[in-house]
Amino acid sequence: MSIKRPAKKKVCFYCEQKRDPDYKNYEEMRQFMTDRGKIKSRRQTGLCAKHQRKLTVQIKRARQLALLPYVVS
Repeated sequence: MSIKRPAKKKVCFYCEQKRDPDYKNYEEMRQFMTDRGKIKSRRQTGLCAKHQRKLTVQIKRARQLALLPYVVS
């Protein structure tokens, strides 16, 4: 029998640092994307809803400016 421990609560990366995601910092945003270029879900990233929405907008903005790829081939 295995004893289930409660999962460790993830703390939002941006709330900890008291700042918002920015498209100009695209290298940092890559950690919130899969190796195929898709945006990871909140469950995977551990971000709060507010920052996940802002991150999505900023990733899409960085893609428009060709700082991040749409698809990695």
